[in-house]
Amino acid sequence: MTKTTVSRRLTEREIQAWRAFLRAHSTITRALEAELIVAHTLSLPEYGVLLTLVEAPEHRLRMTELADRVLLSRSGLTRLVDRMQRGGLVDRFRCPSDARGMHAVLTDLGYQRLKEASGTHLRGVRRHVTGQLSETEIDQLQTLMTKISVSE
Repeated sequence: MTKTTVSRRLTEREIQAWRAFLRAHSTITRALEAELIVAHTLSLPEYGVLLTLVEAPEHRLRMTELADRVLLSRSGLTRLVDRMQRGGLVDRFRCPSDARGMHAVLTDLGYQRLKEASGTHLRGVRRHVTGQLSETEIDQLQTLMTKISVSE
């Protein structure tokens, strides 16, 4: 990429596309979180942590890896996991191979809450996103979001 490409102003088309992306993201995440909170007293970031842990080997991950996977800062994840631990959804244990490291582990209660909330979340994803798109548009959305997420 040339210096000129990086420093040039966005075109009106680029600005409108960016704003549409931000509006869609904000609208969708607020709706999904509101549905989870009302039905299950579970925030969207909490749901994300539970889902990530259930998909991990032995339902456990190092805190640093979990932070990367759920796209939170390490300090933000620590505060979130503290709350979730107080609620019995996760436990934390020292990493056996590195005394400085900590693992977050899904509890039975966390697994149960995830199972209960999954239907609400998946119905919300269909209602707010995929249900509004054709099969072709879903494929296009997946292609575009994958392209953007690996653009570094």
